[in-house]
Amino acid sequence: MPRTRNQIRIIGGKWKRRKLHFPDRPDLRPSLDRARETAFNWLAPHLPHSRCLDLFAGSGALGFEAASRGAAAVTLVEQDNLTARSLKQNRERLQATECEVVRASAIGWLKQQTQPWDIVFLDPPFRSSLAHQALELLLEQSLLTSSALILLESDPQRKVFEQPSDRVEQLVSIKDKTLGATRIQILTLL
Repeated sequence: MPRTRNQIRIIGGKWKRRKLHFPDRPDLRPSLDRARETAFNWLAPHLPHSRCLDLFAGSGALGFEAASRGAAAVTLVEQDNLTARSLKQNRERLQATECEVVRASAIGWLKQQTQPWDIVFLDPPFRSSLAHQALELLLEQSLLTSSALILLESDPQRKVFEQPSDRVEQLVSIKDKTLGATRIQILTLL
């Protein structure tokens, strides 16, 4: 089913087929249905009762999908004021009490955290180094549980790890698939 401009649907769980609305922003690139379906099939056994972080939330497609499929708590972090407001409106519309929306710079906010996460969604703007920075911080600050999974979406033509480090080398990709212009990977600790 084609996506209507500025809305995307939740594809599974208790809010299946419910629509999320989001503003028209230049860097906002919601995860497409095929990529989300593949990723959430991979993550399904790990979602119930998990603590999830949607670090570059954008439309909220990943975070709300996780909550719809049984995550106990989901934090959606978004820097853009209008986009964060839209996330809060979607949270209210869905009555998603397990979701918290934080308006902040993802990297700045992450530097202040101390609690580890079970599942982290990383889908920053493709032309940035934000994924690498976020991975470094997650590892440096011990913000991942021992069995944590990271869903990373990236441009298949670019290397996320252009400058490998001892920290990032602690991660291994256990699932990897390219769907059109998006590469999705599940990373975990060695």
